[in-house]
Amino acid sequence: MPSLVEFVEANEPRVIAFIEYVNEAGDEVSVVQIHPDAASMEAHIAVIAERARAAYAETLDATVRIQVFGQPSAEMLAALKEQAGEGVEIALHTEHLGGFTRASNEEAQATRAGGESR
Repeated sequence: MPSLVEFVEANEPRVIAFIEYVNEAGDEVSVVQIHPDAASMEAHIAVIAERARAAYAETLDATVRIQVFGQPSAEMLAALKEQAGEGVEIALHTEHLGGFTRASNEEAQATRAGGESR
Protein backbone atom coordinates (compact mmCIF):
# COMPACT_ATOMS: atom_id res chain seq x y z
CA MET A 1 0.00 0.00 0.00
CA PRO A 2 2.78 2.55 0.63
CA SER A 3 3.79 2.40 -3.04
CA LEU A 4 0.16 3.01 -4.08
CA VAL A 5 -0.02 6.07 -1.82
CA GLU A 6 3.27 7.39 -3.21
CA PHE A 7 2.04 6.84 -6.77
CA VAL A 8 -1.21 8.76 -6.14
CA GLU A 9 0.63 11.61 -4.44
CA ALA A 10 3.14 11.90 -7.30
CA ASN A 11 0.75 11.45 -10.23
CA GLU A 12 -2.57 12.93 -9.18
CA PRO A 13 -2.10 16.54 -8.06
CA ARG A 14 -5.84 17.26 -7.94
CA VAL A 15 -6.54 14.65 -5.24
CA ILE A 16 -7.11 16.56 -2.00
CA ALA A 17 -6.64 13.56 0.30
CA PHE A 18 -5.76 9.87 -0.04
CA ILE A 19 -5.58 8.26 3.40
CA GLU A 20 -5.54 4.61 4.49
CA TYR A 21 -6.37 3.01 7.83
CA VAL A 22 -6.32 -0.62 9.01
CA ASN A 23 -8.60 -1.90 11.77
CA GLU A 24 -7.28 -3.35 15.04
CA ALA A 25 -7.69 -6.95 13.82
CA GLY A 26 -5.58 -6.14 10.75
CA ASP A 27 -8.11 -7.69 8.42
CA GLU A 28 -9.82 -4.62 6.97
CA VAL A 29 -8.32 -1.54 5.33
CA SER A 30 -10.30 1.64 4.74
CA VAL A 31 -9.21 4.12 2.09
CA VAL A 32 -10.53 7.68 2.28
CA GLN A 33 -10.25 9.79 -0.86
CA ILE A 34 -11.30 13.40 -1.23
CA HIS A 35 -11.58 14.82 -4.73
CA PRO A 36 -12.47 18.40 -5.71
CA ASP A 37 -15.01 17.18 -8.29
CA ALA A 38 -16.26 14.14 -10.18
CA ALA A 39 -13.74 14.66 -12.98
CA SER A 40 -10.89 14.18 -10.49
CA MET A 41 -12.41 10.91 -9.28
CA GLU A 42 -12.91 9.71 -12.86
CA ALA A 43 -9.28 10.53 -13.68
CA HIS A 44 -8.18 8.74 -10.52
CA ILE A 45 -10.03 5.57 -11.48
CA ALA A 46 -8.44 5.61 -14.92
CA VAL A 47 -4.90 6.25 -13.62
CA ILE A 48 -4.98 3.92 -10.64
CA ALA A 49 -6.87 0.86 -11.90
CA GLU A 50 -3.95 -1.53 -12.49
CA ARG A 51 -1.90 -0.38 -9.50
CA ALA A 52 -4.91 -0.60 -7.18
CA ARG A 53 -5.70 -4.15 -8.28
CA ALA A 54 -2.08 -5.18 -7.65
CA ALA A 55 -1.87 -3.43 -4.28
CA TYR A 56 -5.17 -4.84 -3.04
CA ALA A 57 -4.27 -8.33 -4.26
CA GLU A 58 -1.16 -8.20 -2.05
CA THR A 59 -2.91 -6.95 1.06
CA LEU A 60 -6.57 -7.95 1.03
CA ASP A 61 -8.69 -10.96 0.24
CA ALA A 62 -11.41 -8.76 -1.26
CA THR A 63 -13.06 -5.38 -1.24
CA VAL A 64 -15.90 -5.38 1.29
CA ARG A 65 -17.67 -2.13 0.46
CA ILE A 66 -17.27 1.13 -1.41
CA GLN A 67 -18.94 4.30 -0.20
CA VAL A 68 -19.33 7.20 -2.60
CA PHE A 69 -20.18 10.66 -1.31
CA GLY A 70 -21.60 12.76 -4.15
CA GLN A 71 -23.31 11.83 -7.40
CA PRO A 72 -21.12 9.60 -9.56
CA SER A 73 -21.61 9.52 -13.32
CA ALA A 74 -22.91 6.30 -14.84
CA GLU A 75 -19.42 5.65 -16.24
CA MET A 76 -17.77 6.16 -12.85
CA LEU A 77 -20.26 3.87 -11.13
CA ALA A 78 -19.67 1.17 -13.77
CA ALA A 79 -15.89 1.50 -13.32
CA LEU A 80 -16.21 1.19 -9.54
CA LYS A 81 -18.37 -1.91 -9.88
CA GLU A 82 -15.89 -3.46 -12.30
CA GLN A 83 -12.93 -2.67 -10.07
CA ALA A 84 -14.68 -3.96 -6.94
CA GLY A 85 -16.03 -7.19 -8.40
CA GLU A 86 -19.08 -9.32 -7.64
CA GLY A 87 -20.89 -9.00 -4.33
CA VAL A 88 -19.23 -5.79 -3.16
CA GLU A 89 -21.61 -3.33 -1.53
CA ILE A 90 -21.55 0.10 -3.18
CA ALA A 91 -23.27 2.66 -0.97
CA LEU A 92 -24.18 5.99 -2.55
CA HIS A 93 -24.56 9.07 -0.39
CA THR A 94 -25.67 11.59 -2.99
CA GLU A 95 -27.29 14.44 -1.10
CA HIS A 96 -24.73 16.97 0.13
CA LEU A 97 -25.95 18.57 3.35
CA GLY A 98 -23.01 20.91 3.96
CA GLY A 99 -19.54 20.93 5.44
CA PHE A 100 -16.03 22.11 4.61
CA THR A 101 -12.48 20.90 4.19
CA ARG A 102 -9.56 22.56 5.97
CA ALA A 103 -6.01 22.74 4.71
CA SER A 104 -3.43 20.82 6.70
CA ASN A 105 -2.41 22.44 9.97
CA GLU A 106 0.96 23.49 8.48
CA GLU A 107 -0.72 25.14 5.47
CA ALA A 108 -3.32 26.85 7.66
CA GLN A 109 -0.62 28.29 9.96
CA ALA A 110 1.38 29.57 6.97
CA THR A 111 -1.71 31.19 5.50
CA ARG A 112 -2.59 32.90 8.79
CA ALA A 113 1.00 34.12 9.12
CA GLY A 114 0.94 35.48 5.58
CA GLY A 115 3.54 32.99 4.38
CA GLU A 116 3.47 30.34 1.72
CA SER A 117 2.84 26.67 2.27
CA ARG A 118 5.29 24.17 0.86
